[in-house]
Amino acid sequence: MSRISEDQVKHVAHLARLAITEEEANTFTKQLDKIISFAEQLNELDTTNVEPTAHVLEIKNVMREDKSNPGLPREEVLKNAPGHQDGQIKVPGIME
Repeated sequence: MSRISEDQVKHVAHLARLAITEEEANTFTKQLDKIISFAEQLNELDTTNVEPTAHVLEIKNVMREDKSNPGLPREEVLKNAPGHQDGQIKVPGIME
C-alpha cells in the first residue's frame, strides 16, 4: 500500500512550480513512499530514556576573550582615503 499518491506528488510539484512528466511522477511516488516507510520505522524505536535534542553532537560555542585594541591613528587612515572632510572619509552620495 502506497503512503503517498501520484496525485499528491503532482500537486506538490505544481505548488513548487516544477514541471514533471508522468514517468517522473511515478518514480517520485515510489521513492517518496520508501522514504516515508523508513521514517515510520523510527517510530518503532523505544525513546523513553532519550533526551530531546536539536543536534546529535554536543556543540559548544568557543569564544575568545573580548578585549579592545587601539585602532589606527586617524591621520594614517585618512592618508589612504581618496577624499576626506572633518576627520571622516568622504564617499559619493547614494541618495538625491
